[in-house]
Amino acid sequence: MRFSVEGTQEGLRVRMRFEQYRRRLLSTRIVLAVLAVQGIVIGLWATIAPHSWYTSFPGFGMHWISADGPYNHHLAGDVGAFFLGLAAVTIAALVFNSTAAARIAGIGWLVFSVPHFVYHAFHPPMDTSGISFAISLIAAGLLIVLGLACLLLPPRGDIPLSDPAPFNVKFPRRRR
Repeated sequence: MRFSVEGTQEGLRVRMRFEQYRRRLLSTRIVLAVLAVQGIVIGLWATIAPHSWYTSFPGFGMHWISADGPYNHHLAGDVGAFFLGLAAVTIAALVFNSTAAARIAGIGWLVFSVPHFVYHAFHPPMDTSGISFAISLIAAGLLIVLGLACLLLPPRGDIPLSDPAPFNVKFPRRRR
């Protein structure tokens, strides 16, 4: 940890910076942000427009979900709510600013992504091209990698993901 002290009119301003784990903590915050954005985008899409999500996910001319079975409004809405729940836990990890919270978010994403990947690996849709199927497996596998990153990147212990806020030490004024 690096300290810097700056004199002000009222006293001292003290800042602390984590030098030892700086890259690991920043990487953890980036991974959490990526997972949160992904959860929000998919979650809102599947919750607000479930039929659109079913027929056109992930976009770019690919149709991964509609190739896997008939449309079910309830299931599509539940998937959206599930992604929003994971996004909320991930955002909470960013707000609470703790490595323990980051690990908890990582566990949540792993609990989802490992069975999700296994399902897709062993149940390729008939109407999907080989390239589209390969991309879907890479995308599902990426969720596992990001979840593992939330578990393995943060250093041991429960420390803040970002540097602590600076604080001021005030000195009493002399009376004349």
